[in-house]
Amino acid sequence: MSLKKVISQIKASSNFLITSHVNPEADALGSELAFYKLIRALGKTGVIINEEVPGLGYEFLPGIGIVKKYKDNIRNIRFDCFVALDCSDLKRTGEVYKLNTAKKPVINIDHHVSNVKFGTINWVDGYTSSASEMVYELYKKFGVPLDKESAFLIYCGILTDTGSFRFSNTSPKTHRVVAELLEYGLDVVEIYKLTYGNLPFKDMELIAKLLNDIKRQNQGRVVWFEVKASVLKKYKNLYADLTDYLMNFARAIKGVEVAVIFKENLGVKGEVRVNFRSQGKVDVNKVAQSFGGGGHKSASGATLYGSLAEVKNKVLKKINSVLKEV
Repeated sequence: MSLKKVISQIKASSNFLITSHVNPEADALGSELAFYKLIRALGKTGVIINEEVPGLGYEFLPGIGIVKKYKDNIRNIRFDCFVALDCSDLKRTGEVYKLNTAKKPVINIDHHVSNVKFGTINWVDGYTSSASEMVYELYKKFGVPLDKESAFLIYCGILTDTGSFRFSNTSPKTHRVVAELLEYGLDVVEIYKLTYGNLPFKDMELIAKLLNDIKRQNQGRVVWFEVKASVLKKYKNLYADLTDYLMNFARAIKGVEVAVIFKENLGVKGEVRVNFRSQGKVDVNKVAQSFGGGGHKSASGATLYGSLAEVKNKVLKKINSVLKEV
């Protein structure tokens, strides 16, 4: 069993490099920080290195200040185990995977069905709500007691990746895990406010603008948003990841099967990030995989190259062809 192999490798290792995907959100960061606390409790050392430092809006996560940025003079770091959390493909770590020049063992802990099994050891469970829930299981297997901080981190990861427990990846086991986490005195009202209720006015102003420009086709079964580089340049240093906010509105529209966001990369000309959400009938993971991306059946993403119009036409054509079959 891959979980047993993960446990054996952790026991055999002393120093860990921990990472996750680019643009990490609460599950990526929560699982990283909770895993770091776990290995420290086991008497081991480690460092968390991501492609970039966490974006605005995650300052409330305990220990967030220890996360290092790839470019921050860390080329000579020593480790004997490389751990990737919540990451479906090694290259989704950005440049961080290049630090493993000595080809140390790679532990791949992930819950995406699109995971390509890139690790030396692959613990991939597409039926689990989040990478954070998987780290919780490691605490149990090692017999390491949770504390309020680790419970907080794991709870935040589960909360966000289940869409506040309303997505299909919310299982009976997920609720049992959360029930135990709440025993550590977590203030769920405060956590919800910190996660979803700190949006600055300028961010809401942009969301309102984008909502005003929402488009639809195929009798309203498909809706999409365009986020141009010129808009991102005007609204710099956004507090929130716009994806969840826009998708929540899109999913609330009657008759919508698929929602899409096309976002130009402000730093790379000709690169467009595409986020997909499905109401259940359409497997957007397969759609994303056809463009080199992946994720979950109901939530996936891909990066395409070309003009915004070219990417949009290509992706919408694919979605409409899939809709003919459902």
